[in-house]
Amino acid sequence: MDWAEHALQRLDEAGRRSGASRRKVVELLAEEHCAVTALEIDRRLESVGRATVYRTLEQLERLHLVQRVEIGGDAAGYERLDAVEHHHHIVCEQCGLLAPFASDELERAIEAISRRSDFAVAGHDVVLRGACASCSDRDA
Repeated sequence: MDWAEHALQRLDEAGRRSGASRRKVVELLAEEHCAVTALEIDRRLESVGRATVYRTLEQLERLHLVQRVEIGGDAAGYERLDAVEHHHHIVCEQCGLLAPFASDELERAIEAISRRSDFAVAGHDVVLRGACASCSDRDA
């Protein structure tokens, strides 16, 4: 069973109303490999109401099917929680560009911090902020 089928099944089991609009939101998320904002989903799914987008994202987050990624300001991205390779995010503070990155060195550093602290780190989110190449060139 793929992520979209699993998510729709979990939503149904939780007693959430099913419908074509909710299915479209879930299917769009299933195609993404990184976080996407609710406004971006709203823009891409013109036939789906904004309230449905937000309600579906909230329900998916509550069921631990997506994670919310704070990308700065008032914006948050959402990405599915499944077998997608673990990654982090880097965000341009000027244009909002969001890019995934993976780092074995960062993962080792987080494991070392866990070993040295009084915490058993169960998970982590890393968001780096700065200026993308295009915005950096404009500022120069």
